[in-house]
Amino acid sequence: MKELTLPLSKKTVKELKAGDSVLISGTIMTARDCAHKRLFSLLDDNKPLPFDLKDAVIYYAGPCPAKPEQPSGSCGPTTSARMDVFAPRLLNLGLGAIIGKGEMSDEVRKAVKDNCAVYFAAIGGAGALYADAIKKSECIAFDDLLSEAVYKLEVVNFPAVVAYDCHGGSIY
Repeated sequence: MKELTLPLSKKTVKELKAGDSVLISGTIMTARDCAHKRLFSLLDDNKPLPFDLKDAVIYYAGPCPAKPEQPSGSCGPTTSARMDVFAPRLLNLGLGAIIGKGEMSDEVRKAVKDNCAVYFAAIGGAGALYADAIKKSECIAFDDLLSEAVYKLEVVNFPAVVAYDCHGGSIY
């Protein structure tokens, strides 16, 4: 099990291989379909994004409301293939990594390789496990989207598997 601290250096990304089990600590952003559409609208209108894309990590998830005294409710991954139309552009603009569930398109795999990025697979059905890894949660954009808003999460020992590495490797 490799322990990773965000942001990832290109050196670290190059050391990762498809199939590696990792524990991720640092800042990640959540974004699902609706948030991606709004991010693209901002990009298309040459407006600033609510977070810096350079070396950022986007987790395809929408956290459930937190219980009192907890930073987040259940926060499991959503199906990554729904973000196939969005991921290449964001990777080309500097996104460092994505986290989701399941296989993505060949175009995404190519963008991961071309941009020395990484795609991490999270475990479907393990939202409570991921909530335990979340130490802080803050809605930073599109709060009207509720759980589909963009949340900035501070995570510690967030478990994942390298699904696509920057060398073209894949677990699928």
